Amino acid sequence: MLLKRELDERVTKVLVTLTAKVKIVPDDEQATLLTDALHAYTNACNHVSEFVMNSRSLNPAALNKALYRELRERFDLRSQMAQSVLKTVVARYKTVLTNEGEWIAVWFKRREYDLVWNRDYSIIKDMFSVNTLDGRIKVPFCVGGMEKYFDGTWRFGTAKLVFKKGKWFLHIPVTKEIESLEDFDVTNVTGVDLGINYLATSFDTEGTTVFYPGKEIKHKRAQYKKTRKQLQRRGTPSARRKLKRIGSRENRWMQDVNHCVSKALVNSQPAGTLFVLEDLKGVRSATERVKVKDRYVSVSWAFFDLRQKIEYKAVLAGSKTIAVDPKYTSQTCPVCRYTAKSNRDRKSHTFRCGNCGYTSNDDRIGAMNLHNIGTKYLSVVAEKYTLPQGA
Repeated sequence: MLLKRELDERVTKVLVTLTAKVKIVPDDEQATLLTDALHAYTNACNHVSEFVMNSRSLNPAALNKALYRELRERFDLRSQMAQSVLKTVVARYKTVLTNEGEWIAVWFKRREYDLVWNRDYSIIKDMFSVNTLDGRIKVPFCVGGMEKYFDGTWRFGTAKLVFKKGKWFLHIPVTKEIESLEDFDVTNVTGVDLGINYLATSFDTEGTTVFYPGKEIKHKRAQYKKTRKQLQRRGTPSARRKLKRIGSRENRWMQDVNHCVSKALVNSQPAGTLFVLEDLKGVRSATERVKVKDRYVSVSWAFFDLRQKIEYKAVLAGSKTIAVDPKYTSQTCPVCRYTAKSNRDRKSHTFRCGNCGYTSNDDRIGAMNLHNIGTKYLSVVAEKYTLPQGA
């Protein structure tokens, strides 16, 4: 059998964008300049936001004509900073209009400053050159595990200057084109079932099953839910402020858990792996049939975020992912293919085939069926790129 390799002539690449969080270490004088820049930039954003809300105009040229000179004179902004303010406000309003479908006032409560690469900030001799109201300053920085993003192969985007708990950071979006794994170069298939009791369950070509427990995480989510319910009942201004803080804290915790799970999952498999994930786009609408008291458990975890993290980590590790319809993956026997709702016992989280009697954990069954789907997908690809002998 001969394999057609015409795709070798055109290597497919995937664009990966991550956020590098780099700590900068300004001295006292530099810290004062950065603080002044943060305050001026945020106040200018709120001024432009008020103008946009009143005028209902997002035309860059019109806003530049109406506000540029005022931003320079009233807030002492340098030319590029004034332009960045206009772009930041316009982008925020466009996001709100897309998500909400109506005009809602945008206020910049957190002190922030967007810096355009090579205009507001750059790297000079292992130091960041950052634009302030009084000109550029050179600030040393700590790489802190971000060394790989400074090897010259990653492109830097518009960064955000952040001051948090007495420390300064630059949150920099970094982008790189990475050669993607072609289907005919896959050497291992791993099905990944996402769930509640186990955040992820994997089953690979070697027949190895790995569970990523979610019991403790489920318990902590219940605690967050209980605390939020108590604060909502109280309804005081302080309760609402605390409710907001708890929401942010829970979100950061969920992000961290998803990072750890996705990293462990991808690192457990060799390069050249095809990860077969569930496409859970309809998971929220499906909860309409779930009891109200159980809906929080069903929809509150950030499964899409977990999937995204697995996807980009797989690319960086020399692997790839596909997302497939998860329908019947927990009801189908991976041995005889007999499908029935009665095969699965949700209360005991077990699966027992009503035809052949095969028994296992229901999440493991889902991962096995996803693995089978991935194997079938590769067989179709092989047929497509295979020519008969002598052709």
